[in-house]
Formats: sequence, C-alpha cells, structure tokens
Amino acid sequence: MAFMLPHLHTAFSVEQAVVNAGDRLVCVRFGMDYDPNCMQMDEIIYSCFEEIKGFCDIYLVDIREVPEFNKIYDLQDPVTVMFFFR
Repeated sequence: MAFMLPHLHTAFSVEQAVVNAGDRLVCVRFGMDYDPNCMQMDEIIYSCFEEIKGFCDIYLVDIREVPEFNKIYDLQDPVTVMFFFR
C-alpha cells in the first residue's frame, strides 16, 4: 500500500511537511518501503486514512533514500511511526 500514500523524498520536504502543517497532526512512517514490517504498517495506516484525513497528514519516508533522520531520531527499528504537532 506504500504506493497509495504520499512519500517525502528529501529531508527538506519532511521538515516542510511538519512546519507547514498548521493545526494539523502529521504522521510520518520511517522505514524501508519493501520491508515486510513496513508493508504491514502501511496497510494499517492506509486502512484508517479516510477516518483521519480531516485532521492528520500522513507521509512515508524511506530511510535509505532520506538517511538524515536515522541519527537524529535514532531510527534502528525496521519501521518507526512518529507524530508531530506544531
């Protein structure tokens, strides 16, 4: 389901998504798109997308493509979901 959810491809785009969200919650899934754990999480996120789209922006970030956050957030698990608000 990763193909159905928006991806952020640079560290700058991740930062801008959080900074420009205003009063909306931002959910970011960090991981590798083809990891089985990530694919399972993507399905879960996608299944509730319709219910939360009114107040939450959802993005996927492949940590191989955007490795800058691996150290900043100490990303060591196969999949990490983080929520940001202002």
